[in-house]
Amino acid sequence: MSPSTKSRIVRHPPKRKFTESTYRKAKPFLLRDFDGRCAYSLQHYERVGYRCMEVDHFNPNLRGPARHDYSNLFPATRHCNGSKSDLWPEAKLRKAGVRFLNPTKEFDYGVHIFEDPVSNELVGASPAGRFHIRCCDLNAPHLVLERRDRAKLRALLNEYGVTTKAPFWPLDGKQLLDASSILRAIVDRMVPPIPALPQ
Repeated sequence: MSPSTKSRIVRHPPKRKFTESTYRKAKPFLLRDFDGRCAYSLQHYERVGYRCMEVDHFNPNLRGPARHDYSNLFPATRHCNGSKSDLWPEAKLRKAGVRFLNPTKEFDYGVHIFEDPVSNELVGASPAGRFHIRCCDLNAPHLVLERRDRAKLRALLNEYGVTTKAPFWPLDGKQLLDASSILRAIVDRMVPPIPALPQ
């Protein structure tokens, strides 16, 4: 499967340069560009905590100024950053299509990575997708649980909406609207829907 010609993320690099001692200061800029989400798991920093969102060096093998260039920095949850660590596939594997997916240069979700709608586990549709899922530990129990909860809550919201009231619902119209708005805001901070693998 060839990489997409478009990207999931559009960067807006700050004017400043980052170094070994300052690269962590890129975090607010990265969270702005990545909509507050981990580049790998898509978890939102408001769910995992600002301190648990770290700055990852996408290609850990780069040296010199390129290592800390904004284009090589990604926001990552502590879980994903720790799982990915300093892993980078060898040239022989890269030649076979095994690599980390770069959402600033291609679409990762919906092209290389899909969600099983029954198990809510991620499935790789390419060598790159499978490697990415495994090395970032994207099927860790807490991530599968968040995707499962998101799917259930979205289904409930879609079923009852903000104007339809189930006969047993103990709220009046305004209370229902308020509760639905709060719930939608919570769901919007969860891992967003990921396409299912086409049949």
